[in-house]
Amino acid sequence: MRVALFATCLVDTLVPQVARATATLLQRLGHDVVVPAGQSCCGQMHVNTGYRREAVPIVANHVRAFAGADVVVAPSGSCVASIRHQQAAVARRAGEHGLAEEAQALAARTYELSQFLVDVLGVTDVGASYPHRVTYHPTCHSLRLLRVGDRPLQLLRAVRGLELVELPRAESCCGFGGTFAVKNADTSTAMLTDKMADVLATRAEVCTAGDASCLLHIGGGLSRLRSGTRTVHLAEILASTDAPPGQFRASAPGRSAELHGGGAR
Repeated sequence: MRVALFATCLVDTLVPQVARATATLLQRLGHDVVVPAGQSCCGQMHVNTGYRREAVPIVANHVRAFAGADVVVAPSGSCVASIRHQQAAVARRAGEHGLAEEAQALAARTYELSQFLVDVLGVTDVGASYPHRVTYHPTCHSLRLLRVGDRPLQLLRAVRGLELVELPRAESCCGFGGTFAVKNADTSTAMLTDKMADVLATRAEVCTAGDASCLLHIGGGLSRLRSGTRTVHLAEILASTDAPPGQFRASAPGRSAELHGGGAR
């Protein structure tokens, strides 16, 4: 299958290794991965802060970048939720009905990583090996909007050497919420404190999730505590094997992504 990778702007800017891991994993499963060069933000930040009109050209760019893609996969429940539940509505509200139809059609072909693996490919054992004690945080958008359910847990349970421990009050928000963490810093910090206490109660070495934004928030708090527990994206765990890892090179438009032993180029 030919898969278009939507890296997301946050992953591309702050944690590009998550996009590389996603591509590596999909290629290991035998799929051709392409990375459209024109991709940028999904527009979620603009919509969630009330800038709906300003989000319209961002939606248009996203639709243009992934036009013709058979399937789009992103390592982000939050961004996929925005694509499925916001993009067409934003375009329609602005009177851009043609764009709304294109956005809706593209949304139907867009998947969060764990959904794609379990629901589309029918895979739970991806051949991963990760000998660590791990707990899983289900992020709010993946839990409530995408209804990802236990798909990430199915994938984690099949990883060789991984000890999966249940996170207390797992469904509680970590307190990030995009600009919520900035506009309501005290409340966000209180929520983060509760989440960190629950993570540390598991005695896990690693806290994982399907959204880099939540992991950056939780990971920042844990690092300030010098707790020894770190955050790792689900894609990175699933891409881990006993074999030496390859490295990812983004492709030109229309060409496949490549594993490249000399470094990301």
